[in-house]
Formats: sequence, C-alpha cells, structure tokens
Amino acid sequence: MQFSENWLRSLVNTDLDSQALSHALTMAGLEVEEMQPAAAAFNKVVVAKILSAEKHPDADRLQVCTVDVGLAEPLQIVCGASNARVGLIAPCAMVGAELPGISIKQAKVRGVESFGMMCSSKELGISAEAAGLLELENDAVIGQSIREYLDLDDHLFTLKLTPNRSDCLSITGIARDVAAITGAKTNFECILPVVADLQHIKQVTVNEQAACPRYSGRLITGINAQAKTPDWMIKRLERSGLRSISAVVDITNYVLLALGQPMHAFDAAKLSGDITVRFAKAEESLSLLNDQTITLKADDLVIADVNGAIALAGIMGGRPTSVTDLTTDIFLESAFFVPAVIVGKARRLGLSTDSSYRFERGVDFGNTRNAIEYATTLIKQICGGEVGEVTEVIGALPSRSPVKLRLARLISVLGISFSQDSVAQLLTQLGFTFTATDAVFTVTPPSYRFDIEIEEDLIEEIARLHGYDHIPATPPIAMLNMLPAPEATKHQSRLRDILVAAGYQEVVNYSFVDESWERDLLGNATPIKLKNPIASNLSVMRTSLWGGLLDTLTYNLNRKQERAFLFETGAVYHKHAGAYVEETHISGLAYGSAKPEQWAADSADIDFFDVKVHVDALVGMKLSYEKAEHTTLHPGQTARIFLEGKPIGWLGKLHPKWQQHYNLTKSTYLFELDLAMILNCKVTVYQEVSKLLPVRRDLAVVVDENIAVQTILDSIKNANIPLILEVALFDLYQGKGITENKKSLALSVLMHDTQKTLTDSDADTAIANLLKLLQNKFDATLRN
Repeated sequence: MQFSENWLRSLVNTDLDSQALSHALTMAGLEVEEMQPAAAAFNKVVVAKILSAEKHPDADRLQVCTVDVGLAEPLQIVCGASNARVGLIAPCAMVGAELPGISIKQAKVRGVESFGMMCSSKELGISAEAAGLLELENDAVIGQSIREYLDLDDHLFTLKLTPNRSDCLSITGIARDVAAITGAKTNFECILPVVADLQHIKQVTVNEQAACPRYSGRLITGINAQAKTPDWMIKRLERSGLRSISAVVDITNYVLLALGQPMHAFDAAKLSGDITVRFAKAEESLSLLNDQTITLKADDLVIADVNGAIALAGIMGGRPTSVTDLTTDIFLESAFFVPAVIVGKARRLGLSTDSSYRFERGVDFGNTRNAIEYATTLIKQICGGEVGEVTEVIGALPSRSPVKLRLARLISVLGISFSQDSVAQLLTQLGFTFTATDAVFTVTPPSYRFDIEIEEDLIEEIARLHGYDHIPATPPIAMLNMLPAPEATKHQSRLRDILVAAGYQEVVNYSFVDESWERDLLGNATPIKLKNPIASNLSVMRTSLWGGLLDTLTYNLNRKQERAFLFETGAVYHKHAGAYVEETHISGLAYGSAKPEQWAADSADIDFFDVKVHVDALVGMKLSYEKAEHTTLHPGQTARIFLEGKPIGWLGKLHPKWQQHYNLTKSTYLFELDLAMILNCKVTVYQEVSKLLPVRRDLAVVVDENIAVQTILDSIKNANIPLILEVALFDLYQGKGITENKKSLALSVLMHDTQKTLTDSDADTAIANLLKLLQNKFDATLRN
C-alpha cells in the first residue's frame, strides 16, 4: 500500500516528523517497507509567467523571453522549449538555483544574456521524460515557490501489510491506526447522502446472497465523461501508484484508495435489462477491461444483465460495458463480496488487481453505502449529471461476535503490568466498543476489523499500541530440568551426525514437487494434488525424497561439483483408505568417488556395498536385504531393506534410463528409510569378555546359484548350533571346477566356549552339525 504522507496528514496531523512516523507505524505492525521523497531536492524555483517571447537573433530554435517571477523587474531568459509562448505559466529556476544535476548561473546563450532557466518536469526530477515546459494552471500565484505550489515537500510511504490487516488498505484505515498509535485527532470528511434528482433506478437481483451479502447500485445520468480530473486528485492517485485514466475511473479509484472500497462504473446505455449477481453458467465467456477474453467456471461470481456476464465480481469489469469519453449515463456499483468466493480466482486467470487484492482479504461491509455516496458526490462535482435513488440488496452480513479479554491473561502473556483504565484507554483509541466487568473486557470489533476473533487478537492489539519496543526484555526465570533421553530411542540429530561423519551433506527441499517426478520417476499414477499450488512445477505432494535429491545433484553437477553425498530428512505423503497419511523418511544419495581426491590412494567410484555400509551404520542394528524391483532403481541392483522381518526402506543404483535423463556420467546410488522404524534400538547389554581364545574354521560349500546368501546365514543363526558364535561369507566363486547353475560359498566359522578351551573334537562336532544343516536345508555339498 503506497500513499502520500501529506494526504495522510490531512486526515490525522500528528506531531511526529516523517522518520518518527515511519518508525511508529513499523513498531505498531504496519511495516514501512520504503519511504522516499515525492520529488528530488532543489531550491530557488518559482512560478513564473512569460510576458513576451521573441526569436533569438542567432538561433532558429531559441527564444528570448521576458519572464515575470514576482520581482520588481521581469527577467530576460533564453528558452528553447517548443511550448514556450506568451502567457504561459511555468516553473522558473532563478540564478543560484540547484536542480538535480544542474547549477543555474547567469550566462550568455549565443551572445544573449540569460538570467535563469524555464523548467520542464524532467529538469525538476518529477518525471523521467518531458516534451516541454511544465505548464501550470492560470490561477498559480506568480513568484510562489514551485515546491509549495506542487506540494513537493511530501514523502511516499509504502507499507508491507500482513494479510490480516486489510483495514489498512486505505488512507482512512491508516489514519485510524495513526490516531490510535499517537493519540492524534482525526479529520475525516463527513460523507452525507446525496439527494436524488431522479426516481430512476435499475433493479438488482442477488441470486447468491451468501457470496454477495450486500450490493448497492445507482444510476447517474447526463454526466460529462470528458471532464478533467482535478489536479489534487491526480496528484494523490499518482503518489499512490495509480495513473489517471478518465474522470469517472479516477473517481472510483480515488474512493478505493480513500475508503478501501473497490467500485465499478458501467456505461448504463450498454446494459440490457436489470442487474443480476450470480455464478457463471457453463462455458460462459467474458471480455475483460484488459482485452483478455476468459471462459468462466461454475465457481466464478459474475455481475450480469439479460445478455450475460458483464463483470467478474470483485476482480475486473467487462470491456463491452465500460465507460468511455462518449458515456453520458453510468450505473455505479459498490458491493461486498465474501473473501472465500474471490480468493484465488484472479491468480487462476493470471490477473492481479487492486479490487481482488482487497476483496480477497476482506472489505468493510459497513462502508459499502458510504462509498457510493462519496463517489456520487465527487462525480456530481466534477462531471455533473443527475442522480437516481440507490438500489440496495442486503442479506446476512458477517457477524462481529464479542470477544472477551481478561486483564490477568493480558498481563500473563505480555509480562508487563496494565491497569484496567489503561487498557480501556487503548481500546477506546482503537475505536472498539466494549464493556468491562470484574477485570474482563467484552469487546465488539467494528465492521472493518475482520481479524479480531479471539482473545489473543486483542492482546496483540494492546501490545502493538503500547509499543513492542516498550516491552522490556526480561530474562525468563524458570527451573531447567533435563529432558528424558532413553537409550532405547535414537534422536534424529544422532542420525544426522552419522551421515555427516560418513561425508554426507544435508539438504532441505519442498514437500510439494513436480507431478512428473511422482508419475514417471516414482511410478505414482495418483499423486496427491494441491488445490492452490504456488507454481505449476510444485503441484503435488511428494511420496519420496529422491526427486529433490536428484534435482539437487543436477544443480551441483552443473556447477562443477564432481562428487556429491547428499541426505534429507523430511515428510512424505500417501493416501491410504481414503485418508491422507504423513510419514517422516530419511533418504540419501551418493555420486562420484567413494573418497575425496587424495595423494595416498587411487580414486574409486562409490558402489552398492559402500552405500550399504552407510545404511548399516545409520540403523545400527542387523538388517537384511532382499532383491527387489523399484521404478526408480536398476532392476539388477535393487534391494528391499528389512529390520526384524519388517520392510523399512530401499537401497539401489539409479535406473539407467534416469541416469541418461539426468545426464549423469557416473553411477548414482540411493537409499530411503522410514524414520519411525529405525529410531528404536536395542539397549546394549554387557557380556563378560572371555579369557579363552576362539577357534576359526573355514569351509567352502556348493549350493544352487538362486539361493540367497542372506537366507543361508539367517538359517544358521536361527539354528543356534552350539559353540558357533558367528558365520560370515568371505568369498563367492562360480566358474571352472563348479557345476553350472551352482556357486561356491567360502564361509568363516568362529567358535567359542566361555567356560573351556575348545578341542579339535569339539570344533569338528560343531562343523559337522553345521554341514548337516546346510545339506538338509539347502542341498549343500562340501567343496573338495
């Protein structure tokens, strides 16, 4: 919201200077994003009148002018402006004036003395370009400072408002808040009903009163649409960031800025029949003021006549019924549309208008009639015409339920002491109606305060009026107790530390992703779609973290990072049995060399088993891996990860087609685990260290090549063969000497007895039991 400081001070003239006012607004929650002067700094420029203009004797394009600047004697000034003429009133920079980038001195121009310079708006720093001298009105006082005449000693404030403060999207709303903050008195213009000159009305039917609880309209006939907009209004519009278009449009824009009520004027001659407020019909189209033709949807609220839609309610009017210079009769509209009906519609159409910006956040429904009366007054003053009666349809307007504020609760939340009288004074400054009983205030918010709904809203209002910078920073005094940290539960920070120690770097990506990632990369044909995505490529919720990791990898590779170990902990989303389920996963990606480049070892690329080691270290418990298939991963290098028989995640190499899609020159390995499944761990139990040495025996068995080694190792472990402590695979062989479709497994067998030293006989018995198990269960044979 941009506005002129001088306009604001005409409504509430506080004693604060510009900087202090800016600080006060910011500390009260209305952040001043920018404050800049209305014009560049200059001096000694006055209103002047050209008394005579004669051709320069030595230059075709120059004139020697006699100029009245309000002194006893006129000045001789050489001027080259094309519009310099006798009787013209324009700015004149006197000798000694300092303009932006120019110092004015007495000089000779082609042999003729010049005692100043006639100025354009560009030379004064008011505009970027100018075609000639800045022409002033005939009533300008000769000799008056141009800064005073053009009101250039002004500042342009730009507020960065939060969405809940839609009441400050008008100069009146800001003035109300300044008055509440500073205690200054307001000087609002009294808006009186305009007495109708005619009995003519246009009937209005509101079919959707839940969407449009209040609609006011008025016919005004015989206006002069070509009337000139007053300079004071143009100045206020331009300093608020709006350009002047025509008198009628300027007036509706001015009312929007002054009162915060969007309005629209239709050319009454172009309307057919009465006005209806309804939702759009199927495939109904509308040509907007910006020359964009849109196809309306069933949830688009429109203003229509008998021929169809003539305006998109709360967003933009239609081109066919717009006001032009030839318009003589208008139908003026002022309405209240429910924010939920307007929100998102402008963005869907690629539009952003001042009207939609306000209606989406909430407009004061109590000001609808005032706005149409104020606009009517201005139209009569500027454009003339005869006024008809107001047609008004009022339905069920939003209620302003009383909100209770407990003094004790206020003091408890803010941590500072307030008396009941001081709180009452602050509520009065805010313009709130209230009663107070037993230190409890029952407050009824005004119609323009949509944001006051609960007790905390009132506490915030008291805090900001008191001043956030006046709330002391009191150190908290409380007992500090150690939080429980059970050994059987890991903290997420511990998992992060493990991966960081392994060389991984943490990344954070959006939870909403490109639909193609879900559909193609992850094989999810029915992703969870967002109703109102912030961007077209962020339209669905993710079911895996892999898409973001691959995107981050590509970003880094494009910046010459040849090695990337990345991980992310974040939420993923699924739809299960008609309900949405959110889970937290931890996922990692490894690309490039296994270790950073160094002189002491050759570089080797990361492989499946390197990443498997990282996953084992991350979980810290015995995992099992089973061959599986996943859309994202290589069909021959993909494993489903199990913990105590339950699937907890995936590990594998990126599928070749995706490696080609992302232009990856090296293999990429990915893993993803369900965080909830790995946060619980077994508490370490102490076991006495035996003084007796273990016995190791190595043996090689031949089994069918389709039997998974993990299955064999699990069977040995579950058998609990006496004395056998651990069995591990240290070699796998297929080839010469091994029957086709068979493989040789070299196993190391560690045997131990904590009570005695094992003999060869004991070891032979244990090995025999092991071989018997393998023969019976897997048809294994001892390799010769």
